[in-house]
Amino acid sequence: MKILVTGATGFVGRHVINELLKYDHEIIAAVRNKDALITHRGKVKIIEFDLANLQDKNYYFELNQPDILIHLAWQGLPNYKEIFHVAKNLPTHSAFLKNMIENGLQNLVVTGTCFEYGIKDGCLSEEIQSNPQNSYAVAKDELRKFLEVLRKERYFNLKWIRLFYMYGKGQNPNSLLSQLETALAKGDKTFNMSGGEQLRDYLPIEKVAEYIVAIALQNKITGIINCCSGVPIKVKTLIEQYLEKNNKKINLNLGYYPYPDYEAIAFWGDNTKLKNILTNE
Repeated sequence: MKILVTGATGFVGRHVINELLKYDHEIIAAVRNKDALITHRGKVKIIEFDLANLQDKNYYFELNQPDILIHLAWQGLPNYKEIFHVAKNLPTHSAFLKNMIENGLQNLVVTGTCFEYGIKDGCLSEEIQSNPQNSYAVAKDELRKFLEVLRKERYFNLKWIRLFYMYGKGQNPNSLLSQLETALAKGDKTFNMSGGEQLRDYLPIEKVAEYIVAIALQNKITGIINCCSGVPIKVKTLIEQYLEKNNKKINLNLGYYPYPDYEAIAFWGDNTKLKNILTNE
């Protein structure tokens, strides 16, 4: 089976490629710079592709007629509030995916975001109506709605994976644990952070990649699927566990930063669908 991955050089994409290499499939990576995945040459077919410069082409053919597309690409993160997500990314990604589907793609997997749910507290299940409150989430949610309308005209399997919080090798340097690692490496005595009382749903990036691939390789469960642990944890506790695991110490300056205004104080994902996929029920 041929599996195409866009966004293959990103934080999630690199780990998804590594996970796919555990299977006996032909892997195709669509990247802007062919040298970006040089360590995977001979294992992955690399095709130069610039999503920001779409042309009048049959991209399904150009990208080797994949059996599955895992679409991870998305520009401009983590600037969640910037309008370009709606003004530029949304029409670009809609046009690309429409082109792929109209030219023969049968199985599409796209990563969305837990921010599509909006500012809601508690356990978030896929049945909850979306109510995005930032430009990034609005754009993702509108892309999903566009694909659901397109499904009524062109049959294809759609799996929309709502990602919750992730951490691990290669994450954005502005992410919480990356900033903590930087502070520790510099020998800082204090780490400035929020109050840390907010409840979140975290997964290591290796697990996220494992789950994305598991979702992609089955068609029994489709539609919106949460990719999450299902277990809420305080941000402060996450930091404390990281320090303990790595035998590190630093003073936590809690309350230095305000809580973000684009997310609820306490939310996590319902992973029932995901568990059913993983146990083949």
